[in-house]
Formats: sequence, structure tokens, C-alpha cells
Amino acid sequence: MPIEKKATLLIKNIGQLITMAGDVPRIGRSMSDLGLIENGGIAVAGDEILAVGVSDEVQGHAPLAEGCSVIDAKGMVVTPGFIDPHTHPVFSMTREKEFEMRVQGKSYMEIAQSGGGIRASVRDLRTTSTEILMERTKDRLDRFLAHGVTTIEAKSGYGLSTESELKQLRIIDDLNQLHAIDMVPTFLGAHEVPDEYRDDREEYIDLLINEMIPAVVRDNLAEFSDIFCEEDVYDIDESRRIQQAARSAGLDLKFHADELKSTGGAELAASLNARSADHLVYVSERGIKALAASKTAAVLLPGTTFSLGGKQYAPARKMIEEGVIVALSTDCNPGSSYSESLPVIISLAALQMKMIAAEAISAVTVNAAYAVGREKKIGQLTQNYQADITIWNMSDYRELPYHYGVNLAARVIKKGKVVVDR
Repeated sequence: MPIEKKATLLIKNIGQLITMAGDVPRIGRSMSDLGLIENGGIAVAGDEILAVGVSDEVQGHAPLAEGCSVIDAKGMVVTPGFIDPHTHPVFSMTREKEFEMRVQGKSYMEIAQSGGGIRASVRDLRTTSTEILMERTKDRLDRFLAHGVTTIEAKSGYGLSTESELKQLRIIDDLNQLHAIDMVPTFLGAHEVPDEYRDDREEYIDLLINEMIPAVVRDNLAEFSDIFCEEDVYDIDESRRIQQAARSAGLDLKFHADELKSTGGAELAASLNARSADHLVYVSERGIKALAASKTAAVLLPGTTFSLGGKQYAPARKMIEEGVIVALSTDCNPGSSYSESLPVIISLAALQMKMIAAEAISAVTVNAAYAVGREKKIGQLTQNYQADITIWNMSDYRELPYHYGVNLAARVIKKGKVVVDR
């Protein structure tokens, strides 16, 4: 069938073109299927993929528009733009002093219970101007983009009041209009119990259910509701009640689950048909089976365990073998994982969770797209998908976890336009 549209961008001579064409999401052995084309080419029309295949064939069959940009990949690796399905990007104050305290032996929960942690970020965000928050968040988005990430999920959660939660979500909404990266907004008002409600948590839960969630939905500021389902934060019954209210209001669900202890968070997420359960360091055998039997993705965050100095990582191999949908994320936040580099996370996933490179790439493309509800639009380099593309300065995709600690993203293309050129 002749191609009617004309290419506005052509990428040729791609050493390894990783299309990720095929099943979405990937589970089990299919996570190793990259849809790889040797000596590949991609034609882009406007903001979508026009044609994908062997380089000479794409060049021969895709008509070029006047002024079409041509990129010679010179044997490099090309992947879909990476997708980070769990981030907390809107904050001002960083917490490097807490990091040093952890290095000296203090635990995350000890620091939190003494007034640090999330609550310290909340006190700062409430008094920081929107302009400063916008500027500092934009800087983080620039760093994500520079590392080959073209879409992120973005949470609130450092406001813990109606006014401040809406402030964060409006910043995400405004930056979505201004920045090349696409952000998928998530309401995380149940990130902690704020200082003023420490002696009356039930009143704060009432505020979440009857004021915050309705305000977020009314102003169309989030697609998901997330909750820190954890001992000493929100227990199973509280989490169920809050998330059922969010679902009834029209939000899809995500969970911080089983991060510090096994509490049954994964089982709850699966029972409520949540889009994802995240962290899962201490997920139970029963929780793994519940996730495998559900459509709930497991978003694993090895950077958090690494940054907290933990010894136990989420059981990724067990999850993959059991048929769980596995995705990877930075968990970029000011406290427990301050990084915008998914390539570093891929290295940690390989070394600490024994995921091979192909599985990790599946986890930051098609499975990450699924975890944020965008699997029909991004995560693959196939016809009619959005033209989010990263060209990597390597000749073999296995170099991604192996050559760690450096940025190998040579060019990043968002919606058909080059937005990073290194």
C-alpha cells in the first residue's frame, strides 16, 4: 500500500533498531523480545512514526517532504524514548543532610519520625513560590530529557493540604504545556500525615476524601491517585478507604506498597485493579501471585534501595518468572532517590535484581507505558505511534547497563523534533 504522508524526519543506518513491536505489556520470556532490526531506519511524519524497517527499504518507500531532516545514526542503537513511571519532581528543598545522616547510620523511618523526610519537604514546599518551584522542576525535566526520557509520571504529595496539593498539580499542568517532556499527573495527598494532623489522622483522611480528591477531579488535575500504603503511614484499611473514594471520583489507582515491610499492599493493589503497585521490596509470595493474576504492573525502584543503603532489592527475577508485569523507575525525589537517570537504574536492575538488558529495556518502554496508561501511544517504534525516539552512542544495546554512570544519549527526539543533540 503506498504511503500517502511524507516524511519530515528520516533516521538511517541504525545499527540496532529496538522497535518493541509486539505484545504489550511484556511478561515472562517476552520481556526479552525487543523487536530488533539490524541496519534499521525510521521515517517520521510530523509527530508520529510513518515507517520502520531496514534502512534502505524505509528510504526507498517513504516519500520525503521538502526540507526533510535526515539523521545518519552511523551504526548506533535506537530505542523508543524511555518512560519513567514513578517520579516526585516538584520540590524546592533538597535533603542532602538526611543522606549524610543515613550514611552515618540513621534509618529512613528514624529521620522521618524526628520531623525530617517527607514532612520536611512539605514544610518547605508550602512556603516556596510557584515561580521557584516551576524553575527547579524545569531543571529536573531538562535532566530527564538529556538522559533519553521523554515521558514521566509526576506525583504531588509534598503539599498535604488542599491548597498546596493543587499548587503542585497546577505546576505539573503548566509545565506540560511548556516543556518537551510529557507528564502524567498523579495525586498523592496520602503521602504522609502532615504535622498539623499528627494527633487526628482521621480528620486528615476525611479532608482527603471529602475535599482534596473532589477538588483535584473538579479541576481535572490528575489521572491517578496514589497512596503510601505502609506501616506507620497509611494502613491497609485506611488505604482501601481512601483509594476506593478516589476510584469512585474517577481516578485510576497507584500504590506505594511493601517498601519497608510486607503489609499486604501488593494484594490490596491487585484486588482493586490498580494500574500499578510500586516499590515492592518486601512483597510476599502471596502478593507476587496476586499481581501475576491481575493486570496490575509492578514498578520497581532499585535506585531507592541503593540510595537508602538497603541490602534487599525487590525480587524482580521471581516476579518475571511468575508472569508479573514489571516496569522500572528512578523514583526521582528529594529524599530517598535523587536521580533523573533511568540508565543508572537499568545498571542497578542488572547488578542487584539480575535483570538482563533486554528485560530492563522492556521495563522502561512498553511496560512503563502500560504503567502510566499510555501503552497505545508510546513505548514502541511502530507505525502511528508517537515519534519519541532516543539515539544512543553505543553499538550494542547490552552496553546500556554495562557502561554505567555516564550519559550515552546522543540525540533525543520528542514528537518528531530533535530536543537534545549531544
